[in-house]
Amino acid sequence: MRYQSVPMGTHATHIGLPELLRQWRDRRRVSQLELALSAGTTQRYVSFIERGRSLPGRGMIVRLAEALEIPLRERNEMLLAAGYAPAYPDTELDDPGLDPVRGALERILDGHLPYPAVLTDRSADLVSANDAFMTLVGQVPRPLHEPRINLGRILLHPEGLGPRIINMEEWGRHVIDGLRRKSLRNPDASLERLIDELERYVPARSRETSPLHLGFAVPLRLRSDDGELKLLTTLTHFATTIDVAISELSLEAFLPADTATAEHFHAHRT
Repeated sequence: MRYQSVPMGTHATHIGLPELLRQWRDRRRVSQLELALSAGTTQRYVSFIERGRSLPGRGMIVRLAEALEIPLRERNEMLLAAGYAPAYPDTELDDPGLDPVRGALERILDGHLPYPAVLTDRSADLVSANDAFMTLVGQVPRPLHEPRINLGRILLHPEGLGPRIINMEEWGRHVIDGLRRKSLRNPDASLERLIDELERYVPARSRETSPLHLGFAVPLRLRSDDGELKLLTTLTHFATTIDVAISELSLEAFLPADTATAEHFHAHRT
């Protein structure tokens, strides 16, 4: 499976810069003074911006956004709210100009073989995946393709990998908790809808479940024809990019947690 085009245009905003800045500062739990020090300005000036008494320049908005670690898409929204043009390009992933980037990412995916690896966007929708991941999930039912294949959905849905997951409570809660943390840090309506959906597939958290029962990491334990498979995951973000689409990508790589799992993937390498 290779790149799917993702609609990426900047979201229209009807909120003014003062309110946006206050919202992000509250979300990051940063005081006006802390923000001012990080952005190289004064608390008084930050206060003036938040009260609508001063309109900062384009460069100052970018500095404030960087200090608050605001995602690039939302930085563009702040600039638009202040009447400035967006500072960060928002390129479609299938644009020819991104050929070198796509090539590099595909080499990373293929280099992880024989183990599964995927690229997802900000909504956890699948952008690309290597052959091992598509072999792992098997034939994806048509309803799970619409509107696009979502990683959380394909992992937990009863028509996806759900019935093969031995530790559905622990793994499902791990997936949902990760999405919830992501949504709390960078609110996204599509993520909230996804979380609500996934909650229906996962058992309620039991009182007995605690980090002490899970070891140093939560494994994905799967039934297979070769017996139980145990996989751990790593997550990589592309934080240094200045393109909105690339900045929203995450690379999730699955790693064998024991020798038997490693041997299974080597034996089934396509």
